[in-house]
Amino acid sequence: MNDDFVIKVKNLTKSYGNKLAVKGMDLKIRRGEIFALLGPNGAGKTTVIEILEGHRSRTSGDVAVLGHDPEENKPSFRNRLGIVLQDNGIEPYLKVGEILEQYIGFYENPKTVEEILLTTSLSEQRDSYPKQLSGGQQRRLDFAICLCGDPDLLFLDEPTTGFDPSARRSAWDLILDLKSLGKTIVLTTHYMDEAEALADRIALMRGGLIVSEGKLSDLRNSQE
Repeated sequence: MNDDFVIKVKNLTKSYGNKLAVKGMDLKIRRGEIFALLGPNGAGKTTVIEILEGHRSRTSGDVAVLGHDPEENKPSFRNRLGIVLQDNGIEPYLKVGEILEQYIGFYENPKTVEEILLTTSLSEQRDSYPKQLSGGQQRRLDFAICLCGDPDLLFLDEPTTGFDPSARRSAWDLILDLKSLGKTIVLTTHYMDEAEALADRIALMRGGLIVSEGKLSDLRNSQE
């Protein structure tokens, strides 16, 4: 696998019975970039992301993520991924520091709790329970859990849905900080301003295919 790319997809298809949800998609994502996948509900975004994460099998095509076939779901692959879902189901009866201690125990070479708290600006909330956190701080805790294994590649699923403007900006700052640490980030979002603020490149999906791809400014200019 070319070291310039952490994700390479060729002619990916996924069918559910007679329905073809992904229709021969090609995709490459470079190391160290933020890549946004956009599109309406039903476009195939979630299916593609779940295939890349190793949570769903493909019908056909070639997929390499961090040099692995994600469908094999090997520990050496999983340990290099971080995933932030819309709802992570955090244990409400543990304090922030205790939650992170629990999660770092799942990894061979984890970050320390102190490092994670510092990166996510949660040091002062170490002894707080999740219900005591603001909405923005709760999302930072989601990111903190994602970072426990010091992943190379992060998948962020609608990371600011339902946030007020201040919390969204705070989340954006954290995502850009993670990029500065050398992380590669794959982002799904419905917000065009979010993609514009964060992404190096975007892909627009419709009907199971990528219909346009590149820098958002270039795509806008091509439509004028």
